[in-house]
Amino acid sequence: MNGKGPGLFSDIGKQGRDLLFKDYSNDQKLTIASFSDIGVGLNSTVVKRGGLYTGNVAAQYKHKNSVLDFKFDTESNISSVLTVTDILPSTHVIASLRLPDYNSGKLEVQHFHEHATFTTAFSLNKSPSVDISATLGTPHIAFGAEASYLTNSGLFAKYNAGVSVPKADSNVSAILADKGDSVRVAYLHRFKQLNGGAVVGEISRKFSTNENTLTVGCSYVVDSQTVVKAKLNNHGNLGALLQHQLTPKSFLTVSGAFDTNALANYPKFGLALFLKP
Repeated sequence: MNGKGPGLFSDIGKQGRDLLFKDYSNDQKLTIASFSDIGVGLNSTVVKRGGLYTGNVAAQYKHKNSVLDFKFDTESNISSVLTVTDILPSTHVIASLRLPDYNSGKLEVQHFHEHATFTTAFSLNKSPSVDISATLGTPHIAFGAEASYLTNSGLFAKYNAGVSVPKADSNVSAILADKGDSVRVAYLHRFKQLNGGAVVGEISRKFSTNENTLTVGCSYVVDSQTVVKAKLNNHGNLGALLQHQLTPKSFLTVSGAFDTNALANYPKFGLALFLKP
């Protein structure tokens, strides 16, 4: 979360979600990145998903308090994001556009305060939607809510609420989502015995289907260059991941997934290589 206050609504439960889901993949991915002294970064990515190859080329330019991101992919999609920080005190402005969808334009304003964070986003089309979120509290406890309002129909596309209690060695979060149809509660705890790693447990319930999912995961810091993660849920889905730092800016990530309820099936493996000189 933001050091000055409670952070964004999207920060609620983020640490637990990252431990359980971040970097897990069944694809093969190669990324080569570079960054120049004049503030220009280039990033090329190739992904093999099943038997299909996709790729993209991304560029980033930084100048003073502005960052411009530009991406072109093999599906002929072009996206650009302009971020201007502190255009007003503690205020960020983010403008994005994705072509050829001219109706994808979006303008977002984020304002950070010592005890509150507010965001407002408008889609730039004939029937715009308005996204609003607010988080109140401190770096030690936060209450937040978000909603998306469709101006053409006068209906809410979503509304969620959450609470987070982060501490130095733990984090508790609860999120009521899907317009009140689901709830997700997570607890993360860091252990010195894991060399700075952590364990996390998350339980989610969807009220309309009476479906419950319990997921537990852990991370273990083998050494300063290597981290191992694993997770398992009550549906029998087992995942494992190893990430090794090849150089100070280059990483190799190997992950796998296995359904323990279908032992005859082959496990799925993913490989990601990020290279930066």
